[in-house]
Amino acid sequence: MSYQTINFKGAKINFCERGEGNAIVLLHGFTESLEIWNDFTEKLSEKYKVITVDLPGHGKSECFAEAHTMEFMANCVKAVLGFLNVEKCVMIGHSMGGYVALAFTNKFPEMISGFGLFHSSAFADTSDAKENRMRAIKIIRKSHRDYLNQFIPDLFAPGNVERLKTEIEKLKTNASEKMTAEGIIAAQLGMLERKEYLDLLSETDVPVLFILGKKDKRIPFEKAAMQINLPKHSEVTILDCGHMGYLEAPEETLHSIKSFAELVFSIIH
Repeated sequence: MSYQTINFKGAKINFCERGEGNAIVLLHGFTESLEIWNDFTEKLSEKYKVITVDLPGHGKSECFAEAHTMEFMANCVKAVLGFLNVEKCVMIGHSMGGYVALAFTNKFPEMISGFGLFHSSAFADTSDAKENRMRAIKIIRKSHRDYLNQFIPDLFAPGNVERLKTEIEKLKTNASEKMTAEGIIAAQLGMLERKEYLDLLSETDVPVLFILGKKDKRIPFEKAAMQINLPKHSEVTILDCGHMGYLEAPEETLHSIKSFAELVFSIIH
């Protein structure tokens, strides 16, 4: 992978660009990095220009502030696309990356040909979810490594934890080594403050992809499914997994993203 950086508002944003053609932007989730997309990028870049970004405080991108709102993260992605002269794209976001994709679509609708919520949601945090985030922040301040060691395995369906033990250890190690407590907390505070974007789903004219996990404890299937009838054009993939479909069901996830991209780009051409 060929990594590049840009300076944005006094700090560095790390990203990767691979391939030629129509642009697909893949955004990682909370405590992840652009590296989660490496296998997907290899396949998708055979046909498309694939752009992956380390969101603020994640991977090799620096921390900017005490709180990284989803709108601020969207501005960072916009800066990368501007640097690369990308005017329009399909944007897929995993978990927190989906929140950023919604904020991006709301701010820069002219740049979006279609977008996807991958184990993600247009709902804002409930009061209980906000309280849980504040409790998590207290734990992170004491030891962000202890927090990550507990948080990351719980993202997987119970039946996949042992099967994907090596991948889970890699996720924990990468997050522990590359993220600071400040970066983790900044993302938590940003998610806590995020807006509800159900109206955006209802009003958008572009296709929307939903990838849902039947055993997802973070974005419960029943609640996530409430969104799928809101857009004028929805594409839906249901995976028999938890919150980490790119590892728990990689072939089905890749097929879903490829099919969605082909559909969107055939419409605009």
